[in-house]
Amino acid sequence: MTAVDQHAGYIPSDVAATRTMQIWPTLWLTLVAVLVISLPNLADPMIRHDDFPAFFADPEGFWYKTLHEGRWVSYFWHLRGFQTPAWLNFAVYQACWALLAAAIATLSLGRSGLTWFSGALALMILASPSAALISLWFNTLLPGLALVALFAALGCRLSNRQMRLLLPPFVALTFMSYTTYPLILLCICLLRTERRSLLDLISLLALFAASFAGAVLLTYAINWQVHGVFGVPLAPWRDATPAADVAGMLANLPKLGESLVDFAMRTSYEFVPALLYHILLLIGATVVVARRNALEALYLHAGLFTGLALVAVQVMKVGAIAPPRAFIFVWIFYAVLAVRAACILTAQSGLAGRMGRNAVALVILSYLLQVGVQYADYRPWQHETRAISRAAMAHDGDIYVFGDPARGPAAQQAFLQTGEALHYRMQQLAQRHVIFCARTPADCAEADRLRTRNPQVVPHVEGHQLGVFVSYD
Repeated sequence: MTAVDQHAGYIPSDVAATRTMQIWPTLWLTLVAVLVISLPNLADPMIRHDDFPAFFADPEGFWYKTLHEGRWVSYFWHLRGFQTPAWLNFAVYQACWALLAAAIATLSLGRSGLTWFSGALALMILASPSAALISLWFNTLLPGLALVALFAALGCRLSNRQMRLLLPPFVALTFMSYTTYPLILLCICLLRTERRSLLDLISLLALFAASFAGAVLLTYAINWQVHGVFGVPLAPWRDATPAADVAGMLANLPKLGESLVDFAMRTSYEFVPALLYHILLLIGATVVVARRNALEALYLHAGLFTGLALVAVQVMKVGAIAPPRAFIFVWIFYAVLAVRAACILTAQSGLAGRMGRNAVALVILSYLLQVGVQYADYRPWQHETRAISRAAMAHDGDIYVFGDPARGPAAQQAFLQTGEALHYRMQQLAQRHVIFCARTPADCAEADRLRTRNPQVVPHVEGHQLGVFVSYD
């Protein structure tokens, strides 16, 4: 074992198969960290409008996504028949994310226990902006993330051969929860590989490609059996432009560019110097890892390229923009490369090691803080809707909404996607019916006559015998 491996507590892959990987110390670290950054959103978590059916265990509200997104595992979760508190669902979801981060860090750098580097890698994965974005669909994605976390945890206990045998069924199940989850499974298998070689890499990528193709065909077959459609036609609101040939795919290139730019800007929190920092850190880390172990760098970049290629083909084929949260796997590969490079530099040179550790620490500390701030951005909307629910509980009748709730200051801060979120939120808090007067003005004629015009505070909430009036205009 070399000095760099001894320093990091890292066991080279060719002798790691018989060792028991100590995940618990890293897991406790990630559980505490994820609890701290989640505190602003833990007691009353923000729920996106299309995640409410999963919260309510309402399969009818999610049925259309089985056709338009092929999320059959998530649909079966909707059939569970019971409802649990949102805070509990969010806490379990975040615990699964912490387990995944700890397992990946253990597989990559902490096979003999918690070290500075394995802890840093786990925390850097936790700080992923894409993970923070996608976590607002925690009710729907809980079973899928639990499967990914389980696969990662099994990687710390099972052999490389056993993990590859499990890869096809796990790819099929996680694909039917969220399309890019299987790419995290590929990362886990790449890190778990015991004896690296070009032939082994090709065989693993071939296995993954076959597993991914099988998952797609299985989803298509289920849709054909249930919906009578062999495929996953995108919902009209996505404004997709499906390509029938190569020319059509090339015409969709701007949408691929838009997807990548959107991901890059959201990952850097719209701060261009931060984006340049990430790019330079990724390039520098790649050079360091490649000089130390070319096969290790090849494995990681092969996984990263495979994921980006699959997303690119999907965007160009269906003609729809991929959201930043779909690129969660990119941050994981980036984090592994960055921390592994810092580990290598630490053993090679004191100054270079400090610079490498500081570069990683800067990302971790600033991004953990950013994630906490991002969760805090949802609190004004949660506070506003709780105030509306209290008014509704104090008066009889329906809730009459004037104007668009999505245009209110708190809603804009929370990046509310649609005013329909208020309907579900009131169902969650007050079990009251919401009437959107812009859609059905005839139902609001009397309420419109009684309400206060041009209020100084938006939204303006007032109670009457007819019900509760909420004005956003």
